[in-house]
Amino acid sequence: MSEEPTIPSSRGAVDLSALSSHRLQATDATAPEAGATWTMELDEAAFQQFVALSQRVPAIVSLGSPRVPASTELDASLRKLVDARGGTFVLGLVDAEARPQIAQAFQAQQIPLVVALVNGQPVPLFQGPAGEEQIEQVFGQLEQLAAQQGLGGTVPPFAGAAAEPALPPLHQKAVDAIEEGDYAAAEAAYLQALNEKPNDHEAQVGLYQVRLLSRTQNMDLNQARAEAASNPDDLNAQLNVADLDIVGGHVEDAFSRLVSLVSRLADEDRERVRRRLIELYAVIGTNDPRVAASRQKLARVLF
Repeated sequence: MSEEPTIPSSRGAVDLSALSSHRLQATDATAPEAGATWTMELDEAAFQQFVALSQRVPAIVSLGSPRVPASTELDASLRKLVDARGGTFVLGLVDAEARPQIAQAFQAQQIPLVVALVNGQPVPLFQGPAGEEQIEQVFGQLEQLAAQQGLGGTVPPFAGAAAEPALPPLHQKAVDAIEEGDYAAAEAAYLQALNEKPNDHEAQVGLYQVRLLSRTQNMDLNQARAEAASNPDDLNAQLNVADLDIVGGHVEDAFSRLVSLVSRLADEDRERVRRRLIELYAVIGTNDPRVAASRQKLARVLF
């Protein structure tokens, strides 16, 4: 196993449904419950939040196809061995044919392909079929690497746990709209929630995330990067790349780009970039150490 560069952006890969749901949030879990599973099928909406879990435990991604027998057999073995670990690993199953953006993010040339994420960084595990004994050996190596990277503890199961409280009606309306790809309706629901309750923090963060999804849904990362590189003074081009970096998990790159912009701008342009940073800080989470570090750098260039 060897570390490789950060995963390229997968357009639109932000999990808005996790704003108020604790389905994917990393907290300490108890012993495995009967029927509990730490395996889930990944789509673009859930991908980014799954990546975020790799900051707590190794997050394993299996790219395959239900039409490939070797892939279905491998996924069954992975599911069995991951779930037996009771939350020390998580597993995401990706239909590479139905989710080409995720497959492209891992530069998958052949399936089945299994990659682990440790602190957001990809760690190739194996390609092609593998028996349970081989998988367990690789898992043992992955466990050692995770410990070296400071990962530990467990996360709660994706299914089989106690029922979660229902979302507030407007939040549920927004989540439903997101699942249908109707970002305008989701934004309207969050705005209504904020109008009724101005201090609704989750609605505010949800609004920022919906706007991020809306801004990036039709962007091409390579084209956006080329435009930003050839037009360093084009404010919109720089903001677009920062948005795509956030969506793709390149959080520090996005923050660094925008703080640098703030240091070079003045008046309305400077304020526009500062406001975008504040929104993105909320999207990532104010308790995230990357946010704290960027806030300090922003304060230095502002004052």
